[in-house]
Amino acid sequence: PARPVPATVAAVHIVLLAGVVLFAHHPVVFLGLFLLFLGFTQAYAHHQSPLILKEALLVGFFLAGLVVLGGMQQWWLQPIVAGLQPLALFAGALGLTAITDNAALTYLGSLIQGISAPAQYMLVAGAVAGGGLTVIANAPNPAGVALLKRGFAGDTIGAGGLLLGALGPTAVATLAFLVL
Repeated sequence: PARPVPATVAAVHIVLLAGVVLFAHHPVVFLGLFLLFLGFTQAYAHHQSPLILKEALLVGFFLAGLVVLGGMQQWWLQPIVAGLQPLALFAGALGLTAITDNAALTYLGSLIQGISAPAQYMLVAGAVAGGGLTVIANAPNPAGVALLKRGFAGDTIGAGGLLLGALGPTAVATLAFLVL
């Protein structure tokens, strides 16, 4: 049976997390706190679950690439997105989320000049509603796969099964965003 985590270990995690949030815009302090966290988790590994660093780094590199390269996409996105009605934008975002990341969709959508408030809502709502359709749609999904894959045959989660399993919740989310 797993031993309970000592209160001091939990307290150190909470203090370091609060410090990272507080100093998010101060890179030197942020990195110092982060390195302290990494060292602490290494030194007291027997009191906590192992870190999932590979998946977190992949998500971080993806988001960094999106910020660096995303601005260069405005030239072709502007005329397409600006010409869509809000409901068409919702449907497009919902469908695209099945094959691409919803953070990418919403970030690229934020680059569009003069988009109406209803269109902004529908873009984000479509991206969020379709977020479970694929592993790559949401940043937390790869971490979830890393945690859950051992429960499936061959330590893999099939894309088809994931899509079928996500259709019901996606329909409920779609209705909620469109009706409420």
